[in-house]
Amino acid sequence: MGSTTPSDHRKRPRLIGHGGVIPLRISSILALCIFFSLLFILVISLAFLGEDGDVPYFKKTLDDVAQNTPGIVLLGESVDIDMDESSFSVRWSIVGCGDVYVLANSTGIHGSILCGLPAMPLRIFVDGDIDAKANYDPALLPIIKQTGKRRSIQHMVQFDSDHVLDDHTARLYPFDTYLLTTTLRVVDFINQTIPIEKIAAIDQTSNFYVDTRDLSSYITLEDGTQSPSRDADFRASRPNQVRTFAILLFAVGWMLTHVCIGYVVLDWYTEMVKKSLIKHLVIAFLILLILPQLRQSMPDGPEYDGVLIDCIGFFPQMVLSGISVVILLVMLIGREFDLSGPNHSPNSSNSYPTLPPKPTVNTSVRKVSKSAKKPSFGRTSSIHIEHNDLSRLIRHLNGEFVYPPPKAGSQVHRRNKSSKPELDSGFWAPNPDVQSARSSATLLESLEEYE
Repeated sequence: MGSTTPSDHRKRPRLIGHGGVIPLRISSILALCIFFSLLFILVISLAFLGEDGDVPYFKKTLDDVAQNTPGIVLLGESVDIDMDESSFSVRWSIVGCGDVYVLANSTGIHGSILCGLPAMPLRIFVDGDIDAKANYDPALLPIIKQTGKRRSIQHMVQFDSDHVLDDHTARLYPFDTYLLTTTLRVVDFINQTIPIEKIAAIDQTSNFYVDTRDLSSYITLEDGTQSPSRDADFRASRPNQVRTFAILLFAVGWMLTHVCIGYVVLDWYTEMVKKSLIKHLVIAFLILLILPQLRQSMPDGPEYDGVLIDCIGFFPQMVLSGISVVILLVMLIGREFDLSGPNHSPNSSNSYPTLPPKPTVNTSVRKVSKSAKKPSFGRTSSIHIEHNDLSRLIRHLNGEFVYPPPKAGSQVHRRNKSSKPELDSGFWAPNPDVQSARSSATLLESLEEYE
């Protein structure tokens, strides 16, 4: 007796191994992508932090002057290079370093407790001008009531000097460099010369890296006396990141131009369908519109004045891309005429690519000729027989005595193929005797023709 408890025949689920790799769903992959994108943005944003905690740029310079050579210092706090106007502008700040040259309650400029506003009135001349570029009078500076400190009013302690920029190297953008020299002289209100101990300027602007070098000089006045002055040499060049971005945009422009040329070559030497040709034409036209945007995206790029990067980049790119668009448009018009022509067929070479020819099958079987006078009945046979036994087989089939009799199994090889459907039973079923006689007659005729 078997158990009455029904057995559980349900199939257990197959356990599929993943080689230690846990598969992730599409939603999980999307969530990871969003997370890493936000993390990347957060890390990049950290570059804006920490500027307030840095040591002021001019502090070290001011402390060094105050300790070693006290006197007047001119700081170039802002440098503006305008390539469109070919101008070089510097905003200077007047600073005094040392106990003799510092105005009371004005220390702490640029983080230096040894330097502050000058204590004496000054007149500043730039590049040998007859008129003073700036007039500084400490008596006009306001005082804060609560603290008694002097306020630094920019218009009263700063002045601007504009210089003409030698832009003969502007055509080498982004590898252009500029050199500017200037000289400054300071006197008090009684026209007594006060030496300038130091000239310093910031080293980097938004578009240029500025290298400043100052040196002591003097000029000879009309009465033959020598008046001390201070010269400054500014060398401006593009930062490495600006050069990198400009070259990358230049390379991308040429890559897009090569894509346009590639479409022309592809459609010229291959019979592309109309849909593909229209797609190539649209892409080439979009590239033609993108190239000017790439040129304008170059950081502080010059105008379209024939600079080198335009002569070997933007101008030939626009010409080649425009010619490619025109050629593709002409090819599209030509295909339209071919498709609308009277001899066009769906299988023509203009519409579809040519298919390779089908391979031919060679039959090595010798075909046995059939008698045109008498139709054959029943089954047809392909007979392979040796030539020496051919005459003996014919006499044997005619009823003559042949010794030894031919071996049918080894001499005659038949490969039967039905030429028409045969009925196994019924009214139309053939008589075996008649069928045998017809087969013998057919075989005999075939052997006579073969002989």
